[in-house]
Amino acid sequence: MSILLLNLPPESVTEADLAQIRAKVPHMTILHTRERASIQDHLEEIEIAAGGFPHDLLPQARNLRWLQQWGAGADWLLRYPEAVELPFVLTNASGVHAIPISEHIFALLLAFARDLPHAFRGQCRREWRSYQEQEVFELAGQTLLLVGVGAIGQRTAQLAQAFGMQVLGIRRDPGRAVPGVAAMHGPEALDALLPQADAVVLTVPLTAETRHMIGEPQLRAMKSTAVLVNIGRGGTIHEEALVRALQEGWIRGAGLDVFETEPLPPDSPLWQMENVIITGHYSGKTPHYDRRAMAIFLDNLERYVEGRPLRNVVDKRRGY
Repeated sequence: MSILLLNLPPESVTEADLAQIRAKVPHMTILHTRERASIQDHLEEIEIAAGGFPHDLLPQARNLRWLQQWGAGADWLLRYPEAVELPFVLTNASGVHAIPISEHIFALLLAFARDLPHAFRGQCRREWRSYQEQEVFELAGQTLLLVGVGAIGQRTAQLAQAFGMQVLGIRRDPGRAVPGVAAMHGPEALDALLPQADAVVLTVPLTAETRHMIGEPQLRAMKSTAVLVNIGRGGTIHEEALVRALQEGWIRGAGLDVFETEPLPPDSPLWQMENVIITGHYSGKTPHYDRRAMAIFLDNLERYVEGRPLRNVVDKRRGY
């Protein structure tokens, strides 16, 4: 009998979820475990996996037909290129992060606009900063460049429009219009658009094409008053070049949720910079995460059983 593996924490799956899953695949055995040994014991029988799968065991899972990962990023394929050639379909949870991450993006932008990093440091030291000492600006009337306009970028554009910002977008398929984006461009337009932007937000996945897409030439092209926000993957920015840009004032500041090495090493200069806001890769955290991801999985499970196309299929060669 085929097995459906739920590689998820117990608290992520309710009894109601299990009942729906069983109703959709009554012919399959449900294996709810996160133990590697248990997964190894059933490698030959697993047909569907949800949540995750030990990547090094994938070549041995000869009957795996579909893997529904619980996150959006598939840059793990760069570390396990053999998985690209395996016949299983990979789907992700794209769309589940749109609300929390777009709000996180604006938390960072507003923090810079209202000079909150200095205010927080002053509060810790019980220092009153006078009216004249605050360096503030307004988001209204500024230009926001979205590099990557998927579900997260689309909602970010809507929020930006509400703040009175002009939004420019970059995506692989610029022909698809998005509400709130004044003009959409292809990736080749990045260097030409950077000098126009007051804020640059990266939401792109890490692939061979996007690695270090923001390096010294791009940072030098940006306005000295611009803010850079990265909530995608740390490897899309050349971190050494970013450190220098921040130290020498090529840009105003950076709000960073992701880094090339995570956790960010204690000796990284970024920790000590007053023009940097660091959050520990939690921009996508929300109390509603598992409910939204489960809804995607249940919909896809029904599609799988009925032989219909799955949602959020990842192109394993491209990595997204």
